[in-house]
Formats: sequence, C-alpha cells, structure tokens
Amino acid sequence: MINTKQESLDFYGLGIAPKLLAILDQLKFTNPTPIQSKSIPVTIEGKDIVGIAQTGTGKTLAFGIPMLQRLAKHKGRGLVILPTRELAIQVDENLKSIGHKLGLRTAVLIGGEPIGKQLYALRRNPHIIIATPGRLNDHLKQKFVKLDDIKILVLDEADMMFDMGFAPQIEIILKSVPKERQTMLFSATMPPAIMKIISKHMALPVQIEVAPQGTTAEKVNQEMVIVKNEEKFFQLEKILKEYSGSVLIFSRTKHNAKRLSQKIRELGYKAEEIHSNRSLAQRREALSGFKGGRYRILVATDIAARGIDVNGIELVVNYDLPDNSEDYVHRIGRTGRAGKSGHAISFALPNQFREIRNIERLINRKIQISKVDPVTNLNKTKALKDKIFSSHHLSKKESGGYGKRNSFKQKNRRNFKHQNSKANKTMTDRERFRRSMQS
Repeated sequence: MINTKQESLDFYGLGIAPKLLAILDQLKFTNPTPIQSKSIPVTIEGKDIVGIAQTGTGKTLAFGIPMLQRLAKHKGRGLVILPTRELAIQVDENLKSIGHKLGLRTAVLIGGEPIGKQLYALRRNPHIIIATPGRLNDHLKQKFVKLDDIKILVLDEADMMFDMGFAPQIEIILKSVPKERQTMLFSATMPPAIMKIISKHMALPVQIEVAPQGTTAEKVNQEMVIVKNEEKFFQLEKILKEYSGSVLIFSRTKHNAKRLSQKIRELGYKAEEIHSNRSLAQRREALSGFKGGRYRILVATDIAARGIDVNGIELVVNYDLPDNSEDYVHRIGRTGRAGKSGHAISFALPNQFREIRNIERLINRKIQISKVDPVTNLNKTKALKDKIFSSHHLSKKESGGYGKRNSFKQKNRRNFKHQNSKANKTMTDRERFRRSMQS
C-alpha cells in the first residue's frame, strides 16, 4: 500500500467540483477533517484507498463527496456496506444532506424494515445503495437487486463487520460486483481478515492513517472505578447526580440494558434504550429522542458504539467493560467530539485488572483508577432494607391502610398454620391406621 500525508485547511484545492463546494458552504462545512483532506483528492482520481480512522472523524463526507462527483461524470452506481442499521440510516441522511439538491436517489437495505419499501426504492433506480451485509444478501438471493453496474464500493467500519461475523456475506458481495471498480475501505483497526481482503480485492490501494490504532480522543477525561457488581447501581446513581448533561451508558448485554434503563427511569430520569431486542422503529425513536433532548440518558449495547453520532454527549459510562479492548475506544469516542471535552467513567470488577491492562496497552496510556468505599454503599443498602422493613410495621393510621392489610396477612398466616397442623394430624391418623393394618 502507498502512504499519503497530504492535508488541507479547507475544501478548496481538494479537486471538489464547484457545485459541491457551494453546497458545502451552505451547510457550513468549512474545514475538512484530517481523513477528508487526505482521502478526497486521492479518491476523486479514482484510486482505491484504505483509511484507518475512528468513528466520528468525518468518513461519510470523505467517501461521499468523491462518490457523488464521480457518479455524476460516469455511468453506474455506488454501494456502501455498513455493519449496523443505525450506521446505514446515518450515512443515508448525511449523503442526502449534500446530494438532495443534485437529485440524489438512494436505497437503504437494512433488516427490520418492510421489504416492500425497499423494493420501491430499488425500482426508482437509485444512484447509491446503502446496506447491511445480511439484508443485501437476502435481496441478492431473491434476485431483487443486481450489482453488475457498481462502479464505487465502500466498506465502512470493516473491522466491526468481521467482528459481527459478516465475512461470508462480504465475500458473496465482493463476487457480485464488477472487478473493474473503485474500492474504499475504512476501518479503525487492521486485523488479518481485512488485510486478506485488501490483498485479494483491491488494486494498489493508498493507505491513509489519521490516527494510530487504539487512539482515543485527546479531550476525553478517562476514569476506571473498581466496584463490586452489587454496588454498581448505587455508584451510577451518584454519578448521574454529579453530571447535568446528556449521558450514554453502555451495557454488555441487551437484557441488562433493558433492566438498567427501567431502574434509571424509576429514579425519575428520562431514559431510553437501544439494543437488538428492540424494533428498528423503537431504536430510531430512542436515538432521535436522545439527539433532540427528549431523553437525557440512553442505555445501549455495543450496537451503538459506532452507530451513534450525537454532538454534546457530556458523559459516557461503561456500566460493564466491553468484551474486547477495541470496543472501549469506540465507546468513549461518543463523547469529546468536534473539539469539545468529555468524560468517560468505566466500572470494573475487582477481578478485571487484566482487562484494564489490555485497554491501557491498546491506547498506550494509563487510566486513572479509583475504588469505591464499600462502607458507604453497604450503609445505603442497610438503610434501604430498614426502610422497606419498617414500612411493613407501621400502624394503620401511619401506613394509610397497611395495618389492615398486615392484619389480613396475619389472619391468613394463622389459618395456614391451622390447616397445616390439621393436615399433620390427619397424616398421623393415616399412618397409625396403616401400621395397624400391617400388624
């Protein structure tokens, strides 16, 4: 691969067509990000590229601008493959923002949406198809779509697609598109599976690296809290009181994400959840509500680690450490965006020091580690238990009727004991009768 270090302070001089420059000016896009300034001149020339960059670095415009410009000059269509529905919807929105004045038509092929809606979009002969691997393969099997006219192929968040097990589907897609095409591959890391695709399916790609693998945002203050599992929620409650802005909380499992969001709502906060058990409509509503400020807190699994593009998130909380260190980088990258500062607090169990060290090796820096005083939390637990226990021993006047309910329970308890003693007596008589018969 060929390396490049070209960089520009504005979009002028990158080879972008005047019409697109005017649209960028209208949208207030003035200064390109490093990945944009380095990749746009290369991709406008039609060369293959491999971009190493984290989520949130402006990759959509990095491949979107050259794609729109080249498709306007040459016949054919563009194809963008992404790992999650959220990312696909997000890319579609971004491309439409710069391409709607040019008459851009897109088709989004993702799971969780009616197939009829997608077939209608395909019949309109879209300029660009945006898809997740699984749903695109479904359309290919049913012969609803052909990829023989694809001129530009984009594989975005490639490492995540392989982590999610999409390698077989990607191979089918690569065999379905023409060999003579332009390919752009973007990834945060470069595992062997991706290197294999580069060597097999790309022609002398230019490598563009805007940050070393594992680089975290510079303005994110990171903290690791050692806490027992049963004390996590008390610690989270304390943190939520300390911060006033929007909070993104990551849970390892979808079941825990649901349970956690319910408990947070019980505290009086406006919170929603995103995980694979929720429908596409529910996930879109939760994300739009979080972006729009209707929900202050969003609880998510790693499906959102690279699928959320929300500016102004004050705090990211890793309620559970991720399964792999790379996901830690993507999670905390949701805060401290667009030059702003952010905070990331991660909960680690007392036996997870190895996972902490793996994260520190990846990001090449030490993370501030603190321990929770267990006495405080135990006192809270004891106070909560005492409160619950005492509520069952209030007088009728104090409890607003609880005394009557308690007396009813005591009466039932006495009846139950009486029935048990009667049953025991009956069983004794039966036993005596059985023995007498045997003798």
